[in-house]
Amino acid sequence: MRDELFILAFDHRGSFKSKMFGITDRDETADEAAALQDAKRLVYEGALKAVDDGLSSELVGVLVDEEMGADVARDAKARGIRLAMPVEKSGQPLFDFEYGDEFGDHITEFDADFAKVLVRWNPDDDPEDNRVQGEKLKRLGDWLRDNGRTYLFELLVPATEQQLSLVESGADYDSEIRPYLTLQSIRQILDAGVEPDIWKIEGLDRRRSCELLSRLVRSDGRDDVIAVVLGRGADDAKVDHWLRMGSGVPGYAGFAIGRSIWWAGVEGFKDGNLSRAEAVASIAGNYRRFIDVYQGS
Repeated sequence: MRDELFILAFDHRGSFKSKMFGITDRDETADEAAALQDAKRLVYEGALKAVDDGLSSELVGVLVDEEMGADVARDAKARGIRLAMPVEKSGQPLFDFEYGDEFGDHITEFDADFAKVLVRWNPDDDPEDNRVQGEKLKRLGDWLRDNGRTYLFELLVPATEQQLSLVESGADYDSEIRPYLTLQSIRQILDAGVEPDIWKIEGLDRRRSCELLSRLVRSDGRDDVIAVVLGRGADDAKVDHWLRMGSGVPGYAGFAIGRSIWWAGVEGFKDGNLSRAEAVASIAGNYRRFIDVYQGS
């Protein structure tokens, strides 16, 4: 795997339709489907502009869904841009396969470099729920290993009500409790036989937390495993801080950031406040700026 990986993530599906386009509890119309697909293309054009403006394509990855971004995925693959695609069903509290038993066919069809899962896991969740998730995630990992694919694992550790009651705010949970629970969750996931190649991790407020996490995911001979920082839609200042905490920690290798990069550009174009060229430039500029932050430029 190359030394650094900066993934522009726009595989959002249910939340993209509802929060960006106001499509809830119904199927989109043909015109809406075309607008959704064009919005995905718009984000992708931002990544391409960043490359055209001088960013090395060796650093670039795109994470896009099949439903609205199939053409984007095929184009990225044709250009030699590293392609990640989601395997999970969108909007589910527990992991399940988007395409059921045919998940492997879809990964193979697009020849995705990375198969990505989003998983919500807390050590205090129902043990049976975590056991069932672990079995499905191990099944995916075994298939990926047998078929020479890379496993990209996005871990979210949402707070339980009891955990939130211990602190004054969600920010305190993120800073004081979540780092410890993240380590516990990773240990449980590894113990379930799940072996990701790349951990996509919520930002951590302290460098020491990043160091402990990296040590865990690379333990017991997992020397090639890496971690990347996810943005979680946070504001620039928060994402900048998370990037600086992970940057330079052995085992950390970049980021996978989505809404913090493209939301304003897509919304501005959709609402008619930005031209397409302006929206693309906004996305490209945000993408490049976060890379510069991570690299300490």
